[in-house]
Amino acid sequence: MMSRLVFGLGLLSTTAFVSPALADGARDLQIVVSKDNQSLVVYDGGQIVAKSRVSTGKAGHSTPTGIFSIIEKKKYHESNIYSNAPMPYMQRITWSGIALHESNSVPNYPASHGCVRLPAKFAKALYQMTERGGHVIITDRAVAPEPFSHPALFKPRNPVTDPVLLSDADFRPTTPDPSLRKVEMAMNEVLPKTGATATAVIADTAPVRILITRRTDRETLVDVQTMLTSLGYYASTIDGQAGRATLDAIARFKSDKTIAAKALLSEEFLDALYQAAGKGHPPHGQILVRQRFAPVLEAPIEIADPEIALGTHFLQAIDVHRTAGTAEWNAMTLENRLSPATMKRLGITSQADADASAALARTLDRITIPDEVRRKIEPLISEGSSITISDTGLGPETGQGTDFITLTRTASNPAG
Repeated sequence: MMSRLVFGLGLLSTTAFVSPALADGARDLQIVVSKDNQSLVVYDGGQIVAKSRVSTGKAGHSTPTGIFSIIEKKKYHESNIYSNAPMPYMQRITWSGIALHESNSVPNYPASHGCVRLPAKFAKALYQMTERGGHVIITDRAVAPEPFSHPALFKPRNPVTDPVLLSDADFRPTTPDPSLRKVEMAMNEVLPKTGATATAVIADTAPVRILITRRTDRETLVDVQTMLTSLGYYASTIDGQAGRATLDAIARFKSDKTIAAKALLSEEFLDALYQAAGKGHPPHGQILVRQRFAPVLEAPIEIADPEIALGTHFLQAIDVHRTAGTAEWNAMTLENRLSPATMKRLGITSQADADASAALARTLDRITIPDEVRRKIEPLISEGSSITISDTGLGPETGQGTDFITLTRTASNPAG
């Protein structure tokens, strides 16, 4: 990866920024905002290429912490919440109203109504550096990306002559969406010399966003509907919704197997259904993939020791060599305290410690991704592709037109 530091750093008060020529390589940039320091740092790989003071949300209007991405950019925008307040060089990170934007008031303390205020010259320079989909990490305590390697991480690969294309994957939208269409990838087949094996070289594609998390009732219901249908109990839409047909099918299966448990998705019912369908045992985890803000693939995975929290981790591919099948990854671990109610709902008895040595490595040791799922994902890995690991699923801010948004909370910010 060619370093972009050749443009140099220009200083302006407490703000430093680089040439706008960064824009053609924005896909692997990371923006990290620290609320404790009231600072913003832009990383290209592991190197700082820009930084600035900021003002985040004041008391009663706290800026949320977590893993976000830029979902909309406007050179001039007016707030539809606060009396059409001007928000030049706006870069939105949630549809609920949080954005980075220029302001003429950027003190070195929290002062906004939730957005991240930027000094004027820096806001313009940052706007020119980024593109939609770029990651924004907001934390209380300052964090920085660090090089990380682990055998479980995805390795980029070129599809062979008969490749597994993305359009062959199992598509399950995050929410039922009849307009969802399959995503096709541009491929260039390399004609072989005599005696050689033909390969297909993947064209440059948009980075994929990968979420590894625990299963929710929605994913479990999709499996239940699929298995009940295969066993002759269900003949309606497989959508992960507990509609009347699904409830009737579950009731008939429980009656046939003399299962007395009243809970809809009781452990006794799920064990019996998976056994009847020849599927082993219910999985604890789920992997989901999005590209260009659209869901394209999801599949069950295994999580060992599910009673231990996974923690919240973010990884980004910064140097991808597809022909060699190698990628370098940077990683950050974020503090994220689960509430007692969330822990009970997820069956977690032990919190994750963001400060623990090798926390991410131990989490990846517990995750098993089926080989067939890896074969679908690895041809899609490109520079800027990312992995989020979280206990809490899709989260309330993840929806249509977003990447995976993970909100975090700390002991000092229980509502965050």
